[in-house]
Amino acid sequence: MSSDLTFACRCGSVSGTLLDVGPGQGDHVICHCTDCQDLTRHLDHADVLDAHGGSALYQSRCARLRLDTGLEQLACLHMTDKPTLRWYAACCGMPLFNTYANGKLPYITTQLAVCDPAKRESLVGPPLGHLFTEDGIGDTSALPKMSMAKLMRRFFPRMLRDLFSGDRRRCPLFDSETLQPIATPHRLTAEERQALRDA
Repeated sequence: MSSDLTFACRCGSVSGTLLDVGPGQGDHVICHCTDCQDLTRHLDHADVLDAHGGSALYQSRCARLRLDTGLEQLACLHMTDKPTLRWYAACCGMPLFNTYANGKLPYITTQLAVCDPAKRESLVGPPLGHLFTEDGIGDTSALPKMSMAKLMRRFFPRMLRDLFSGDRRRCPLFDSETLQPIATPHRLTAEERQALRDA
C-alpha cells in the first residue's frame, strides 16, 4: 500500500498529498489547546473537534507536502501574538495546516480531518498522546497526556534534516527564497478573540 496520504478541503478546491506518511516519519497527536479550538470556531468548522475539543493532527517534515490544486485559495492567520501560523482554505473555511510564522523553522502540522478517511488511521498510527488536556472540554483526566517537551524532542531531528538538506525551501506554503508565507497572514484582533470567548 502506498504511504502517501491525500487531503482536500471541505469543498474540494484545495487538494494535495502528504508524502511518505507513517509513525516513523511524523507524529500523530491530539491537541486540545484553546487556540486550536478557537480556530475551528472562528472558521465555522468546530465539527472537526472530538468530544473533548481535540484536533487530530499529524506533524511531519515541511517538504513532504505537495499541493495539487487550489494554491490561490490558501489563506493564513495568527490566532494570538504567538508565532504559530494557521492555514485554511478561503473557499470553504476548512482548517488545513499549522506552521511556524515563516519557513525558517521547518515543520508542518496537518489537520487529519481533511485527509483520506480510508487510509489516514492505518498510515499515521494511533495518537502518541493528548496535548493541553487542561484546556479540553469535560473530564479529560483519563486521556493519555503528552508534553510539548516530548513532542519537541521527536520533532528536533526532523527539523535538523530539513535545515541541513535545504528541504525547508521546498515547502509550497513559503517562498523558496525569502521563506515568507505565500499568503499575507491576518492576525486576529483583541475584539475578534473576545468574540470567540463570548461565543
